Amino acid sequence: MTAIHRVKRELREHLPPPAFHFARRRYYDAKALGRGRILPDFLVIGTAKSGTTTLYGWLSEHPFVAPATKKEVHFFDYEWFRGLDWYRSHFPLRRDRETFEREHGRPFLTGEASPTYISHARAPSRIAQVLPRAKLIVAFRDPVDRAYSQFQMSRREGVEPLESFAEAVAAEEERLRPEHERVQADPYYYGWWIGCWSYLYRSQYAEQVERWFQLFPREQFHFLATEDLESDPQRVLDGVYDFLGLPPHENVDLEHLHVAPRYEPMPDDVRAQLVEYFRPRNERLYELVGADFGWDR
Repeated sequence: MTAIHRVKRELREHLPPPAFHFARRRYYDAKALGRGRILPDFLVIGTAKSGTTTLYGWLSEHPFVAPATKKEVHFFDYEWFRGLDWYRSHFPLRRDRETFEREHGRPFLTGEASPTYISHARAPSRIAQVLPRAKLIVAFRDPVDRAYSQFQMSRREGVEPLESFAEAVAAEEERLRPEHERVQADPYYYGWWIGCWSYLYRSQYAEQVERWFQLFPREQFHFLATEDLESDPQRVLDGVYDFLGLPPHENVDLEHLHVAPRYEPMPDDVRAQLVEYFRPRNERLYELVGADFGWDR
C-alpha cells in the first residue's frame, strides 16, 4: 500500500464523512492545479527581516523572470504536508514557458522567496530531495539589526509578551528548547513560536550555511548583504542576474517594497553585548562564503 493510500485510509477512519470528503476534494483540486506546471529554478532561502521582499520584487521585474503566485510559498518548511502538486500550483505552466522560449529564444526562469527556509531544520533536506539543482540566493543582514527588527515585528504583531529586547534575548534559549525538540520529533510540526522568538537563532548564519553546505555545493549559492542592496541596489541585482544566467537588465524603479515602521534604537549596552556575541560567528560566516560583510566594524 502506498503512503497516500495509507493516509487516505486513516483519514476515512478518523474523520466524519463531510470532513473526509472535503479533504479529499482539496487534495484532487491541488493535483489538478499542479498538473502541467513547472517547479522553480531558484529560491531565495533567507534571511528573515533582511530585505527579501524588496529583492524578490525587483528580481521579478526582469523580463526573463516569471514570479510565483506569491512571494513566500513556504512549502519546504510550513506547508510540506500539502504535497508537491500543491507546490507546483504556484508556478507557471510548462506550455507557457515553451511558448515564451519560441518567441524570445530562451525560456523564462521562475522562483519564490521564503526567507525562513535557511533556518528551518528540515528545509535543506526537503529541497535537496525535490530541487537538487535549484539556485539558492541568500540575503544576509547584520545579525544584531536583524534580530532587533524581528523583535520589533513580534511586538507589533502581539506575539511577544516581553517588553524589552534584552529580556527576550535572555529568555530565548529556554523558550525555544521544547519547540526545537518537537520539530526534530515531528516532521509536520509547524514550530510557530520558533518563528516568533528566534531572534538569536535566526541570526546564527554560519551554523545555517554549514548545514546547507552538507547537501549542496558552494556554486549553487549566491550570497549578498542587505546593506549593499540598500546602498547600491543595481550592482547587487546585476550580481544576482549573472548568477542566474540572466541577461543584463536595468531596473527603472528601485523603490523599497516593504519598509517597517520606525522604532526606538536598541540600547547601546545591549548592542555592544550582541556585537561580541556574534563576532566569532560572523568571522566563521565570512570564511564559509568568501566575503567579509564588515558588520563588526
